[in-house]
Amino acid sequence: MTRRNLLLALFACTICLLSFAPQKKVKQPEKKFGWHLGAQAYTFRLFTFAEALDKIDSAGLTYVEAFPGQTVGAGSTEKLNYTLSPEGKKLVKDLLKKKKITLHAFGVTGAKDAEEWEKVFQFAQEMGIKVINSEPQENQLQLVSDLCDKYKIKVALHNHPEPTFYWNPDKVLSLLEGKSQYLGVCADVGHWARSGLDPVASLQKLQGKVFHLHFKDLNEFGKKNAHDVHWGTGIIGMDKIIAELKRQKFKGMLSAEYEYNWENNMNDVKISAENFRKAL
Repeated sequence: MTRRNLLLALFACTICLLSFAPQKKVKQPEKKFGWHLGAQAYTFRLFTFAEALDKIDSAGLTYVEAFPGQTVGAGSTEKLNYTLSPEGKKLVKDLLKKKKITLHAFGVTGAKDAEEWEKVFQFAQEMGIKVINSEPQENQLQLVSDLCDKYKIKVALHNHPEPTFYWNPDKVLSLLEGKSQYLGVCADVGHWARSGLDPVASLQKLQGKVFHLHFKDLNEFGKKNAHDVHWGTGIIGMDKIIAELKRQKFKGMLSAEYEYNWENNMNDVKISAENFRKAL
């Protein structure tokens, strides 16, 4: 063997060994608090669910909140929803298993009537989804509450900015009175800030009812058109929110929902997650 061929062979062996070398494990200090740091797949809405999982994995996250209507990908043109075929559901489960990512939540979703709501809950049960994030019609709340009890699956009421129906935590708290223990809140701290509400004060009002968070940091307070920035660099008060969640002994998922730089925001999510973990 010539010296050149020997060097090429050694180089090939090195590449081969590196490809089988264990990847550096990302530290997840949030787990000691019972928190699941992941991403809302809507962050990667320009891509398929399969591609979104690749990006979530690259960002160092191991949980996903799927959203209705995203193309599954990996050879499938089906949309991720309760309408998925058995083959589609199996493909989604296989993709999750391959990436070692847990499908924890689904939303923001809704349904037009009792029959469709039943199908949403059945889908969640079959896929192992723990929380359905939703903004149901007011006249559907008791129906949703009853289905929560029937399936033992949580539904979390999500807030979009003012003037949407669930924007104000005082109103949400009143709507939850007398309802199922499985009916609570998906707190979107960024949308609260867009509505001119203090995220920490809003969390305090809803203590014991917060099942899930949509986490984001913004460049301006009280502005509908404020845009996402890396967590800890904006106006959201990330450290104070973290302290409040610890005080409340919150348990659940925090979905990174980075709605900016849509075509190339994986690194934004990664940096945000790193900032969050350092703050812990």
